[in-house]
Amino acid sequence: MSWDMEFIKQNVFLVVITVVSGAMLIAELLRGRSGAGGLTPVEATLLINRENAIVLDVRDASEFATGHLPNARNIPLIDLEKRASELSKFKSKPIIVVCQTGARSNRALATLKAAGLEKAYNLTGGLALWRKDNLPVVKS
Repeated sequence: MSWDMEFIKQNVFLVVITVVSGAMLIAELLRGRSGAGGLTPVEATLLINRENAIVLDVRDASEFATGHLPNARNIPLIDLEKRASELSKFKSKPIIVVCQTGARSNRALATLKAAGLEKAYNLTGGLALWRKDNLPVVKS
């Protein structure tokens, strides 16, 4: 027991770094899931495969045509408030919201939550990160 305390005393800096980095990792995990509703491409793929999640692309039609996630539905952010009712039949399923970088899709979350779609998540990094990770993209 005294050896453990001696080690901690001699390596306080390492112990502090370990504790702080662990806390930061846990905070990031919690923020990503419950705070901003963000998903990594891997987490999004798991939701699509395991829970048959709906993919909603909020980019405009011309951007969508250049490439999008397989089976994605396109409702541009500018039209989302008017068309959110189209998604009400998917209330029980997770909805993954996508744009080019994750910024517009993050804004879309508030609209979806206001429409009662509580299982909405932002694809963090958007289509750019999805492509960077060499995940499938289809063109319309």
